[in-house]
Amino acid sequence: MKNLYLAALTLISSYGLHAQTFTGGTGPILDFQTIDVPATISVPQTSINTTTFGLETVCINLTHTYLADLTIQLVAPDGTVKLLAGGIGGGDDNLVNTCLNTTATANIATGTAPFTGTYTPMGQMGAVNNGQNPNGTWYLRVTDGYGADEGTVQDWSLTFGSSPADYFQFAESDLPIVVINTGGQAIQSDIKATVDMGIIYNGPGNRNHMVDPFNEYNGKIGLEYRGNYSLSLPQKPYSFELRDNLGNDIDSSLIGMPAESDWNLLANYNDKSFARNFVPFNLFDSMGHYAVRSRFVDVVIDGDYQGVYMLSEKIKRDTFRIDIAKLDSTEILGLDATGGYIIKIDYYDATNSWLSNYSPIGFPGLDIHYVYYYPKPSDIVPAQQTYIQTYINELETALYSVGYDDPTFGYRRFMHIESFIDYFIINELTRNVDGFKKSRFFWKDKDYSDGTYKKLHAGPVWDFDWSQKDMWSGSEDGSQFMYGEVDQDVNACGWYIRLLQDTVFANEVRCRYDDLRRNILSLPYILAKIDSVANVVNESQAWHYQTWGNMGVATGTGEVQPPAQSYAEEVQRLKDWYTRRIAWLDINMPGTLNGCSMAGLDELAFSKAEVYPNPFSGSIIVELGEMLTEETTVTLLDAQGRSIKTLVAAPQSNFVQFNQLEAIGSGMYFLKITDGKRSRLMKVSKV
Repeated sequence: MKNLYLAALTLISSYGLHAQTFTGGTGPILDFQTIDVPATISVPQTSINTTTFGLETVCINLTHTYLADLTIQLVAPDGTVKLLAGGIGGGDDNLVNTCLNTTATANIATGTAPFTGTYTPMGQMGAVNNGQNPNGTWYLRVTDGYGADEGTVQDWSLTFGSSPADYFQFAESDLPIVVINTGGQAIQSDIKATVDMGIIYNGPGNRNHMVDPFNEYNGKIGLEYRGNYSLSLPQKPYSFELRDNLGNDIDSSLIGMPAESDWNLLANYNDKSFARNFVPFNLFDSMGHYAVRSRFVDVVIDGDYQGVYMLSEKIKRDTFRIDIAKLDSTEILGLDATGGYIIKIDYYDATNSWLSNYSPIGFPGLDIHYVYYYPKPSDIVPAQQTYIQTYINELETALYSVGYDDPTFGYRRFMHIESFIDYFIINELTRNVDGFKKSRFFWKDKDYSDGTYKKLHAGPVWDFDWSQKDMWSGSEDGSQFMYGEVDQDVNACGWYIRLLQDTVFANEVRCRYDDLRRNILSLPYILAKIDSVANVVNESQAWHYQTWGNMGVATGTGEVQPPAQSYAEEVQRLKDWYTRRIAWLDINMPGTLNGCSMAGLDELAFSKAEVYPNPFSGSIIVELGEMLTEETTVTLLDAQGRSIKTLVAAPQSNFVQFNQLEAIGSGMYFLKITDGKRSRLMKVSKV
């Protein structure tokens, strides 16, 4: 009897050591639908873990004619949902004998269709080995987020054994931590899912832990995918709005940024330096224009670490963003109809845009479309459409007329010159073709009450993922201007082709560039900005690349050089690129410094204003750099936009001073300087 008992134990032990594979079913993959394909598991073990016994491998065979449409997840019997793959393969077809195992050497995000072989999953698949009972029904969940392409799950399998999948257990960070729980909902584009979000941020210099309370935000959000090309990459970009429990929008300050309801989580998959958006945003802001504020964060979605993101403001009309007049649907006549408006050049359709009456110089017959952004295409009424279309048509008529360069009746009557110059400089500094052809914004405020025009501004700057690198398309060495690359996937308006034919404008560009090169566009300043980003993300970047596996792998844009093999090499490569680009621009920037004309550069409000000390404790001095008038006021605002104190400047002085500020709390504040027709917002911080 004893021998039979030992034999039985040996048999059970041996059975437990062998891998056991279970095959699941089949099912159709349909546009804009989610399918759960079941597999029934029956093993002697009643608990799975990451050390002795658990899930090892998932293998999939499916057909689909555009793999990037798909999000593929694993659903365990206890309801745990883990990402296996999403947005892979671009427009290529099918998964053929595609297996996912955490011990593989390559991440599936770096493979190519049909992905035959074994890869590490994009999500933390091993987190299903959490002590649950494996017996029961598992599901392969496939979501098709787009139309026009469908397919079939042909079969799939799960293998359990004594080499179970482990997972990276993200626990703490120097960066703020954004935690999102979707409740198993599939995230889509243009349809916001109501989910939960918490942000852990213990302040500058303090460590943030996953076990800490949600102290920066804790509530509902409406979450959706955003982007075009970036959405095809494995690390997904998101936009979200803050909501109350009833689903209404709410405003809140996030990580020191002014209170608002609409935000973005910008992915960094296509920018291995993490600096390509942050640096130009920061530079445009330093030039005196609004640029989106952002903070680097670590993101965890449904328990899976998703890497480093930029939590950023969404471009919109708001006091702390694009500060223009609110335009209601009833404002259709006279002064009311003149603003504010935000338009852009971007992907368009017949419902959200209009066709220009002009083609760019040198591109006869090329169609240019302008997209309504604010008011939204669904909100803007016909009279407002007519106003902004007429304004742009009059601008382009003046720009392409014989007397286009007349300082009174030419294009200057319509265009805010300094913003167009600075927009040009930033996008050429970074060699950003997207800055001229798409994601290109313009805004116009309501006219003055005396009928004087509020002019069209260029900006904010946006979308630098394909910039600041040597590309196979076009320049391969940091040279070449981009403003003339008009005939692209989205046609650019080509206004700079005409503007730079005006020698006064060209000289203003050169003069402004030369002035900026002495400070915020100096090479040491820019290199220090890049280093500051590298220092902030230095710890988290290692986890980011451990998760996505794309360091040293060609991903995204077609770069000339082979991929950098380390983060340090990627950062140095970006710094070297700026060194070459600036050297080329110093020689080739349009215009001349002879007489250095800055005739049109008086439109940037309070461009010489300085604030000190910053950070402040008990007092702030605001030095305007020009003599003040009786209409000049300076208001101190908190991050919610609430006024703390307003000072009226003494005429013929050039500064104002706030005192007795010891009692207000530490954090981010803003100073708004106005003098009737001009205003500028400056940020300060309280220690």
